[in-house]
Amino acid sequence: MGLKHAEVTAILGPIDDILLSEIIATGASAQELAEATAWISNDEALVGDGRHLSRRVAALIDLLLPDEDDDWDPAEGLISGTLH
Repeated sequence: MGLKHAEVTAILGPIDDILLSEIIATGASAQELAEATAWISNDEALVGDGRHLSRRVAALIDLLLPDEDDDWDPAEGLISGTLH
């Protein structure tokens, strides 16, 4: 079963509606979204544990990471302050 609005905001906090829709459209689970945020926060530890990215987790990471053209401040988190 895919993510629901409340699950996404519980994991990421408030995000814009477009990003929310894109995340839900991946069909990912709450566990996969949590895993994507863990990869973004500390990929070396997960690689060291021998973990590999699933397609859905990779798609979530692509959505959550800012584009190179975006102004991104690591202190603010991801786009629109979605992760801290």
